[in-house]
Amino acid sequence: MSYLVEIIPCNSLVLSQKINLEKPMPSTSLANGNAGDRPPDVVADDKPGVSMMEQLVPEITTHALSYLDYPSLCRLSMTNSLMRKAANDDNAWKALYHKDFTLEQDGITPVNGWKAYYATTRAIISVNTGFFDIIRERSLPEMAQLWLNSDYVKCIHASGELFSGEVMQSWQLCFNWEQGFDFQVHNVRTRILTDMAWVTMKAYLNVDAGPFLITNVFEHHNGRWHMVHHHSSVMLIDGVNQQVVVH
Repeated sequence: MSYLVEIIPCNSLVLSQKINLEKPMPSTSLANGNAGDRPPDVVADDKPGVSMMEQLVPEITTHALSYLDYPSLCRLSMTNSLMRKAANDDNAWKALYHKDFTLEQDGITPVNGWKAYYATTRAIISVNTGFFDIIRERSLPEMAQLWLNSDYVKCIHASGELFSGEVMQSWQLCFNWEQGFDFQVHNVRTRILTDMAWVTMKAYLNVDAGPFLITNVFEHHNGRWHMVHHHSSVMLIDGVNQQVVVH
């Protein structure tokens, strides 16, 4: 028996399988010299009671699931026990992580598996995106909620100023400026270690100035991710510091 599996990637779950069963045609009885007096013998499946998906080797199943996006893979896990087992496969989530985020962490082994690592990475990126939304909106109360209230937190702005502990003073100064901020963030990379995560990225203020290199560090406390470190610096382009005094 051989299978030709065709995967159609889309947002909803569409998995079609074309099957080529290489089996001999059933024979008929030639008793009493009359062909066709009896119906053809029924040819049973190779593995009775086993679904077509279960007969696929794990490598093919993982490859098939790699075409699904995050919502589709989650919906697939809620269909039945077999699909739940396939959708929770660690290799499937590792492949999805590499597709959606980065190949840089191919050699790591997440403590709680790739599914949990993927979910945490999505949460961290969402919090990091919210950080830039707060800057655009100049919301000091929301910035205060994002930062952990501790004396060891640190904030280093692109101007080179270091604020330790009382970092909200620096953000109040930034938000008082007349110039608005609308960053375009690229090359986001995240690394997670249990209750700590750091995010590196490039942020462009406008097309003329060079990018800012930004590192944000977060810690997980009481069910929430809080910022504990922010470092922004101007990237050198051809050895020239094209500094624009911003946050």
